Amino acid sequence: MHELTIHLDQKSKIPMYEQLYEYIKQDIQQGRLGAGEQLPARRALSQYLDVSRSTVDLAYEQLISEGYIEAKARKGCYVSRIEGLYQLSGGPAPAVLVPKQEKGAYLYDFSPSGIDLDSFPYGIWRKITKNTLLDDKKDLFQLGDPRGDWELRETICGYLHQARGVNCMPDQVIVGAGNDYLLLLLSTVLGPGQRIVMENPTYLHARRIFQQLGYEVLTVGMDTGGMRPKELEESGGNIAYVMPSHQFPLGLVMPIKRRLELLSWAGEAQGRYIIEDDYDSEFRYKGKPIPALQGSDKEGKVIYLGTFSRSIAPAIRISYLVLPSELASRWGEALSQFSSTVSRIDQTILNRFIKEGYYERHLNKMRGIYGRKHEVLLSQMRKLSSVCRIHGEYAGVHLLVEFTNGMTEREAIARARAQRVRVYPLSAYYQGQQRSAGEQVLMGYGVLGEEEILEAGRRLERAWMGA
Repeated sequence: MHELTIHLDQKSKIPMYEQLYEYIKQDIQQGRLGAGEQLPARRALSQYLDVSRSTVDLAYEQLISEGYIEAKARKGCYVSRIEGLYQLSGGPAPAVLVPKQEKGAYLYDFSPSGIDLDSFPYGIWRKITKNTLLDDKKDLFQLGDPRGDWELRETICGYLHQARGVNCMPDQVIVGAGNDYLLLLLSTVLGPGQRIVMENPTYLHARRIFQQLGYEVLTVGMDTGGMRPKELEESGGNIAYVMPSHQFPLGLVMPIKRRLELLSWAGEAQGRYIIEDDYDSEFRYKGKPIPALQGSDKEGKVIYLGTFSRSIAPAIRISYLVLPSELASRWGEALSQFSSTVSRIDQTILNRFIKEGYYERHLNKMRGIYGRKHEVLLSQMRKLSSVCRIHGEYAGVHLLVEFTNGMTEREAIARARAQRVRVYPLSAYYQGQQRSAGEQVLMGYGVLGEEEILEAGRRLERAWMGA
């Protein structure tokens, strides 16, 4: 395992997670970290650097999303082979690219994976934690049910039914430390030989996990409704992975007609399932919330996946899987050898946070905060309407910007970098030969404050319009 030599400046205006990300990325690019080399464990690195676990999580997740490192289930994070990535970002540079800048080149980072941690309810969480430990219940220090505590699973069922239209019972719910772990458990239930079909573009981290589990991963194209049913049928796959409420990275919302077409496809053959990843469905800014696909499933074909990491904090590593009744019945036989990866103390804290109404209040607060940031960013981007247009602006915490004046994705990123603003290439999320029809970049606004978004918007106006 490589021992990193890192010095973070806590007084810098650059977030510490970004400083850590830049250190590791440059070590990889410059060959100091070689392909296959293991990185320090997240908890160990956070203790070594004297920073929060969420700082390390954010840096690692950004490196994973860009393909610099990959997470291996129950083993840790390793440096990826990035020769292809160097072809994308290295090599002879066009004239529009600026010289490589020093560490901390960016003042404003529109990371699509970041969230607003300044608004985390520290006081409430501290109070519930203290009260939980004061109860002096010895059983909280036992492993508990491998599926998660019944009380929490019951609370999750109630929340999902009320907020997302999901129909389930507690014995269908599995609680685990993050989506990675739950997909590992799911692979044990489903067994080997599955053929996973994903949209193109899609969430690359999930794709890597499926590949590491030994599954064949296929990709099919998308239209304005999402995954194309005809291509899905022709692919020969038996499990479709989709994000109906807010597709990442395109930001599309799957219409009801397409949802019914996917359910029809799943019902036509034994062993077909749909994995519904509902990762940031809580945040929607126009119209009513879009119900989950699982609520329309009458034949037990939808496997529902959700997490509290996006709505509360990345360090709250509690996700949940809702299995169809048939798959849930296989739990005892297939997964009895696993133990729960979430401590009973953390489960109790989260259960109280939800049941006592704090989670609902937190979500309402965050919708307001993200909604205001969303409007500020939209107002800035409207000034650039002569050079670009916006997609996916009604949900989630990122926008998709498509350039209409002939500017390429790479040129736009380089010009933004010259203004010390970071935006992200949509092309990085495509697989194979298929690429976006236009030149587009992603802009997440979760991490930045409203004033930061305003200033970053003014810088992008100068970068992309020469203002």
